[in-house]
Amino acid sequence: MGQEKYRDLKMGERGAILSIIAYILLSALKLFIGSVANSEALKADGLNNATDIIASIAVLVGLKLSQKPPDKDHPYGHWKAETVASMVASFIMMAVGIQVLFEAITSVFHPKQTSPDMISAWTGIFCAVVMYLVYRYNITLGRKINSQAVMAAAKDNLSDAWVSIGAAIGIIGSQFHLPWLDPATAIIVGLLICKTAWDIFKKSSHHLTDGFDEKVLNSYKKTVLTVNGVKGVSQIQARNYGNNTIVDIVVLVSSTLDIGNAHDIASKVEDILMEKYDVYYVHVHVEPS
Repeated sequence: MGQEKYRDLKMGERGAILSIIAYILLSALKLFIGSVANSEALKADGLNNATDIIASIAVLVGLKLSQKPPDKDHPYGHWKAETVASMVASFIMMAVGIQVLFEAITSVFHPKQTSPDMISAWTGIFCAVVMYLVYRYNITLGRKINSQAVMAAAKDNLSDAWVSIGAAIGIIGSQFHLPWLDPATAIIVGLLICKTAWDIFKKSSHHLTDGFDEKVLNSYKKTVLTVNGVKGVSQIQARNYGNNTIVDIVVLVSSTLDIGNAHDIASKVEDILMEKYDVYYVHVHVEPS
């Protein structure tokens, strides 16, 4: 199982590299067309993509570091590097979101008299389609390899697609002599960036502080109680190392069992959690009922 996990991380690099290439090309296109066509919303979207390049590089670095095997300083491996990378990406995205909001709000009080050219709207729609395709690739890959970082990148991809659509709507609306609609859409762009950043930060910090879903934990417990010979579960805990789940559990067995039979029950508990829930490692402690 360990080698498969490392291969999955290697596959995850493809998603990060694809995102980096897409963001470089689309950011340059949006910033250029936004400046030429006089569109605040498209430039804000381009700035978002420019920063997403850095965030995607952070994800790529995290995936590479996670592949390092256990060593003297990291006996459990480097799996959490992927989660740290997701958190770094969220910080970068939040900083850009705040900057976009500041510039957009400022432009509301100092509006431009001319509406953006329609080429900026078509550019936004084109970029939205491209980012949606990148999202589909990354979300499929992220689910296949169960990668938190790739899923975060996919979430960012989808957010960028919607942001580009929103920018295009604002630009089209400004053609109807409503130039304020463009900076107003830029404000929405900034809020969407901040929301995506917050969602990624919340999930990453939850994992780094060893938070775990109680519903999933209860599912583990119910499954263990079905194992023949298990009389009860006195304690169960779980935490995440990157995308790997580690479970510590104390099961109660008959006090008349010898060590060999008790060990067999513990092995069955390990096997069922690994097979049914893809748990990476299970530590079972047996106590007499």
